[in-house]
Amino acid sequence: MVVRHDKRKRKYFGTRRWGVGNIKNARGKGGKGGAGKAGRKHKFTYITAKHPELIKSVGFVPWNRKRMKEITIKEIERRLASSGTREITLRSFKVLSNGSLSSAAKISASGFTKTAEEKIKQSGGEAIKI
Repeated sequence: MVVRHDKRKRKYFGTRRWGVGNIKNARGKGGKGGAGKAGRKHKFTYITAKHPELIKSVGFVPWNRKRMKEITIKEIERRLASSGTREITLRSFKVLSNGSLSSAAKISASGFTKTAEEKIKQSGGEAIKI
């Protein structure tokens, strides 16, 4: 039987690089991708110097820190009007002073700003910190 083509490996016998250019290219570790926007070292220094906003700095957050959501007096007034009661409990909410109360209300929340507390007391209501 006639052999039409030699196997590829025979073509590179006696050579060091087997047609891959520099010997580093044939090590099987890929193209060093997945380094993000920083890329390799020389690009990373450019990113840190020219575009520091692209590098995220998340930092350490304690596991037991509870983030409080914010709610305004205006929103509380809206909720009280829709529920028909003059009493509301807001866990993990901080009450901000935007808006005003039309009548006295008993508001229980995790936190109050000074002006929000004053506005609630001026309307004859009660601000209870949980």
